[in-house]
Amino acid sequence: MKKILVACLVGLSALSSQAADIVDTAISAGSFKTLVTAVQAAGLVDTLKGPGPFTVFAPTDEAFAKVPKAQLEALLKDKAALTKVLTYHVVPGKVMAKDIKPGKVMTVQGSELTVSTMGGVKVDNASVVKADIVTDNGVIHVIDSVVLPK
Repeated sequence: MKKILVACLVGLSALSSQAADIVDTAISAGSFKTLVTAVQAAGLVDTLKGPGPFTVFAPTDEAFAKVPKAQLEALLKDKAALTKVLTYHVVPGKVMAKDIKPGKVMTVQGSELTVSTMGGVKVDNASVVKADIVTDNGVIHVIDSVVLPK
């Protein structure tokens, strides 16, 4: 009986230490405030908290700071355009860094991102600066620029 109780407690602790979803992970990281604000403005929170799995190429606050302020403010007020930009950063499935291959990859938005692996991983013109942040519904790869659909 004692062994069963210990096994149950170990199982419960494993569940409670499970990774957070993509949105909660981005919030707790503290360096994705603009991204989280944009996801909220676009109404994508429930989607990115959903079962997924998703691979998100997540621009940091520093990456968003490269976007001219007026352009960013206008984007945050245009839900359709904002949704298009944000979903361009998301690929269906859970793609870990070791599985990234150069070439074109279809985004949730419907356009293709160009991935290169020469001298580090790049998506379009953004460099992946940190890879494989595992969440319970996918993975986040941190990028240093906002990528825009063509």
